[in-house]
Amino acid sequence: MKAFLVSGSFADPRKEQPFTMEMAAEDEAAVREKAISTIGSRHKMKRWQIKIDKIEEISADKVESHLVKYQIGA
Repeated sequence: MKAFLVSGSFADPRKEQPFTMEMAAEDEAAVREKAISTIGSRHKMKRWQIKIDKIEEISADKVESHLVKYQIGA
């Protein structure tokens, strides 16, 4: 597994809410799907309301999330 940093925004009824999260997955397509499903379930958003701006792979030493470190084996 690899570590990724996902950033984007979602359309809250009042304004655009930015987000940044670290995730572990095999590739960018899996990260995109996981991010959309996680944000959609947490904030009751539809897929079309979530906009992902950037997905970048990060090295294991830059990961801050303990869960992601465990998942990538760092």
